[in-house]
Amino acid sequence: MAYFLKKSNLKKGVYLQIYESFYNPSKNQTSHRSYKALGYVSDLQASGIDDPVSYYKAEVARMNEERKKEKPRLVSDLSCEKYLGHFLLAAIMNRLGVKRYFDILQMASGFDFSLYDVFSSLVYARAVSPCSKLRTYTEVLPCLFRTVDYSYDQLLSCVGYLGSEYEKFVELFTKCVSQKYPIDTERTYFDCTNFYFEIDREDDFRRKGPSKENRKDPIVGLGLLLDANQIPVGMKMYPGNESEKPVLRDVVDGLKKRHGFTGHTIQVADKGLNCAENIFKARQNGDGYIFSKSVKQLPHEEEVWVLLENGYQPVYDSDGNMRYRWKECIDKFPYKYTDENGKTHKLELTEKRVVTFNPSLAKKKRLEILRMVAKAKQMSAVKAKRNEYGESSRYVIFKSTSKGKKTDDKVVTEINTKKVEEDMRLAGYNMIVTSETKMKADEIYDTYHNLWRIEESFKIMKSDLDARPVYMRKEETIKGHFLICYIAVLLERLLQFKHLGGIYSTNKIIEFMKDFKVVEADGKYINVSRSSKLGNELSEAASLPLNHLILTKRDIQKVLNFRF
Repeated sequence: MAYFLKKSNLKKGVYLQIYESFYNPSKNQTSHRSYKALGYVSDLQASGIDDPVSYYKAEVARMNEERKKEKPRLVSDLSCEKYLGHFLLAAIMNRLGVKRYFDILQMASGFDFSLYDVFSSLVYARAVSPCSKLRTYTEVLPCLFRTVDYSYDQLLSCVGYLGSEYEKFVELFTKCVSQKYPIDTERTYFDCTNFYFEIDREDDFRRKGPSKENRKDPIVGLGLLLDANQIPVGMKMYPGNESEKPVLRDVVDGLKKRHGFTGHTIQVADKGLNCAENIFKARQNGDGYIFSKSVKQLPHEEEVWVLLENGYQPVYDSDGNMRYRWKECIDKFPYKYTDENGKTHKLELTEKRVVTFNPSLAKKKRLEILRMVAKAKQMSAVKAKRNEYGESSRYVIFKSTSKGKKTDDKVVTEINTKKVEEDMRLAGYNMIVTSETKMKADEIYDTYHNLWRIEESFKIMKSDLDARPVYMRKEETIKGHFLICYIAVLLERLLQFKHLGGIYSTNKIIEFMKDFKVVEADGKYINVSRSSKLGNELSEAASLPLNHLILTKRDIQKVLNFRF
């Protein structure tokens, strides 16, 4: 707009002010406001200005010319939004006191930038706006209210160093967590998952193996260990073509040795980790186990016991509907395994076995079986190739008519009705095997089904933190990437269970952290986040302006400096 000189006739004389005109959106018209007060004409003359009116008219004309020459303000290549939701994770990171250890490792490694600053900023960026490391560096880090005084190459060097020593950093965080928050290893939960890479060729680390998503791409495996309170206390990565079964032993043994945890630890895992050697090692170390076991692989006499109706006890929900029924037995069961030296070990262990039948699960499984059988029949009708059957191939018998000779005849298929009948009969049954013979069946059942928490931790990594796709190529940078994701999950779990009492879901917490953003305007900040129950209760409990629309720089610093 423009400046002009305003003359006001007051009792003391003529009073001069420079005014500016501007567009007022609330009135939808041009308005005026004082830009600068000059004073009375008589006072200005006394100060040495002979003709104040003419003098300041010339000054206003000069100001208007200068304004015309001003270049228009262009749109920035950076987002005008600033992230604040990571302040909760920063408060926990500060409470853990890991910075002093990072500073020691930095001196030993010779980095000329802050290892802790790079690592912590990458963890916070992963929580509020997960993306590639390049986009994180160029778009997210500058919006975290943190100084980025390192280059992108230095960031990658840091990620590579973190990955090359990732087990050391996992151990460091577990040690710091144990000093500030009680770690309960009376029961530990373990499971493995894998992450695929959309690449053409395998390497030493990214190898083809059984994929959780049933993909054919090379994968890497990741094992995660939680304590009884669902807090991550261990992580192990391994090539995708290796078995996940030894990983359980490595992680649990490492946890107990490195941190001096003693006493009886009950290892809880699904049937993928249930093998004779894991069971034997657990018993050898004075630990126990609660594993699931496939009823489809039971010896005939055990399968008969499972299917016998007598002995089952029903469990009802609050509406009187049966949730599931169960029965148990304690007996001695034979095990054998072959060690790395080729020696076969045989042992007989006393176990409690709890078998359950869930009618809802049975209905679901039977529908899945019928769907796969229908698909198998359809594929057979169009003479599809064997690899096109997918999961439905388990219900198909493939027969060759060539009798060992070279022929153009097609492979003959038929539905494996025996397999279909067997799976339909066992649908809905699950078995849990445990060393804890004195533990009640309902406690065993509830303990095992807490494994869904570890599945949720994997979901946080894969979905909420966008751990995949992975844009890194080197083994050490891949491991560094997953270490960052692991620490983000650890901090979120500590926030959820140790500070928020477990009353808020993971989705609500992550949604709040991603949504809490501000936009700078005229030296202040506008809170553009949506109102939420979590934000409102945090604001009141911590006396923070989280739900204020307008925030000052002092408010921003108060939020960023928050400590538990």
